[in-house]
Amino acid sequence: MPGRLLVLSNGHGEDLIALRVLLALHQRCPQLELAVLPLVGEGSAFAAAEQAGVLRRIGPRRQLPSGGFSNQSLTGLLRDLAAGVVGLSWHQWRLVRRWGRHGDPVLAVGDLLPLLLAWGSGAPYGFIGTPKSDYTWRSGPGSAGVAAVYHRLKGSEWDPWEWALMGRARCRLVALRDGLTARGLQRHGVRSLAPGNPMMDGLEGVPLPAALVGHRRLVLLGGSRMPEALGNLERLLLALDAWVLQPPGEPDAARLLVLAPTGSRPSPDDWLPLLRRLGYAPAAIPDGTGAQAAWSRGPVLLLIGSGGFGRWASWGEVGLAAAGTATEQLVGLGVPCLSLPRPGPQFKVGFAQRQSRLLGGAVGVCRSASELADRLELLLREPSLRRALGRMGRRRMGRAGGSAALAELVQQRLVDAATAAG
Repeated sequence: MPGRLLVLSNGHGEDLIALRVLLALHQRCPQLELAVLPLVGEGSAFAAAEQAGVLRRIGPRRQLPSGGFSNQSLTGLLRDLAAGVVGLSWHQWRLVRRWGRHGDPVLAVGDLLPLLLAWGSGAPYGFIGTPKSDYTWRSGPGSAGVAAVYHRLKGSEWDPWEWALMGRARCRLVALRDGLTARGLQRHGVRSLAPGNPMMDGLEGVPLPAALVGHRRLVLLGGSRMPEALGNLERLLLALDAWVLQPPGEPDAARLLVLAPTGSRPSPDDWLPLLRRLGYAPAAIPDGTGAQAAWSRGPVLLLIGSGGFGRWASWGEVGLAAAGTATEQLVGLGVPCLSLPRPGPQFKVGFAQRQSRLLGGAVGVCRSASELADRLELLLREPSLRRALGRMGRRRMGRAGGSAALAELVQQRLVDAATAAG
């Protein structure tokens, strides 16, 4: 029998990680039926794989006002409640319970919510814990404050109720993002592994086109949650103006390329009002870039491309970032970043500072446009500093190959074990 597997994921970054593991699993077990239940949003990351017949999305889906970050603010929680999050979660819970009655395994990707649902299925389950790392409280820059004391007392960023679910007999696989975090949970009796980070897979890139040689190159990441992403992009572009226009007219600004890869949102049409408001005009798309649109303003050439991250990320010298997973991937390729937090709901100061600690300072958190301009100037002037920060980012994110390693573990511990038991 080919078998079945249900995958739960709770966010855009988690969807991307789950997708990479499932693509690798499909290569190993092409007859395995793969069902995906995105717990937050529409799960658009799975659309192409669904069209190709690799998997199918199931269950109720809804784009929540908080973008899945209702735990970061009371306002976000209240807006999600008004949008029907309780009913949505109840329907998802019932679907997972029905799946579990057949004994088919469940794979949770994310944090407590998918882990709790997987446990509640009554079936064998596995867990890929994506968001938490002990680096966020055991290293700088800066300190996690009271949270660091709390985590130090526990010996892990994961909480007791989470490691209790990971330690259940039905939990056949616990995979974490780094060895430091895995060792912290092992001291609590959780059989945790760190086989590799899927976030670094599929980012091989392509050589820089000849048309772009000689440009200073920045990668612009505003996130994927609308409308917050457009607000992030506006703040970063205005901060870039502070660098381009600073006296005495640095020659580095004479040929400045800004690469803005996106997912399905914001689309090129979403960008239109923002760029016109900031004074950008349509421009010719350079050959070999794969961009969908090009805009210019003074010395700045801005390229926009949906799905262009894998192609463009390695071209950057510095990233201007207000995103989660994409920022980590960019740093993992050795490209240092600068961030500029805003009110949220996702990319707030606390989120940005935690991200900076996670990545060992390879992302610098700026409090103002002028600070970002000054730090950008320093990074572009000092290649040795860029290289040092890039090495730190690569160490914290790890090498590619995690998807294949995780797919093998999922096959052995969940799929094959369920088939043998059946």
